[in-house]
Amino acid sequence: MSATAAHAVPSTTIPALFVSHGAPLFALDAGTTGPALTQWGEGLKAQYPGLRGVVIMSPHWMARGPQVMTGPQPATWHDFGGFPPALYELQYPAPGSPALADEVLGLLQAAGVASQGDAARPFDHGAWVPLMHLFPQADVPVVQVALPVGAGPADVYALGAALRSLRSQGVLVVGSGSMTHNLAEFFGGEREPAPYVLEFSRWIESALERGDMRALLNYRSEAPHARRAHPTEDHFLPIFFALGAAGDDLHAHYLSREVMYSMLSMDAFALQSAR
Repeated sequence: MSATAAHAVPSTTIPALFVSHGAPLFALDAGTTGPALTQWGEGLKAQYPGLRGVVIMSPHWMARGPQVMTGPQPATWHDFGGFPPALYELQYPAPGSPALADEVLGLLQAAGVASQGDAARPFDHGAWVPLMHLFPQADVPVVQVALPVGAGPADVYALGAALRSLRSQGVLVVGSGSMTHNLAEFFGGEREPAPYVLEFSRWIESALERGDMRALLNYRSEAPHARRAHPTEDHFLPIFFALGAAGDDLHAHYLSREVMYSMLSMDAFALQSAR
């Protein structure tokens, strides 16, 4: 019997989740998105008392091929510079889960995706910053999956799809990226949201409402201002990890539509069945 089959299957399936992790300062300056994630996380734990782990993809771990964190107690990596000292004092001591990591590796391999474990990998800020808000007690085991270098939307969708069954095995699958991410336009301070940020973000929301996966996969050529919103794709690709894990459960329950610093859309949404 496989490790996955050995677990009792709950009667309900956990939603998949996309979060925008924003700038590292999001750990200290939570805006309205942080409390919204905390409230949703509390509700999730109440609704799914069998929640046994999180599998998360962040663009701040990119590898030549799919890799999976396998360590039992990943360190908190402050993978940034030039921020206030208080930010570097933060720790997110959530445990890893070698058993869940083995399940992830097994599912990827069963889907024909060659992958390997990394026992030394720490949590980068794309993982621990949003998780600090989502599960502030750091009491849910976390396994991180690398974003493969050179992967496109369909490739990342396939990785999420390979792990779709985990959602009925008590596991929350999370894509952590950014709805918009043009750091060349980051000047600090709060200003009105840039019009292109709103147009791009709401186009994505409309495509989700229609269940238009073709348009989403081709967002680069079809979404308004796509190349301005994402000069490079890395911070948008984790959305497809969540979409792949969601499968046909494309009803998006939005937790946040906040925009920080005029150009960072903090959109976060859960993907679940509309039934």
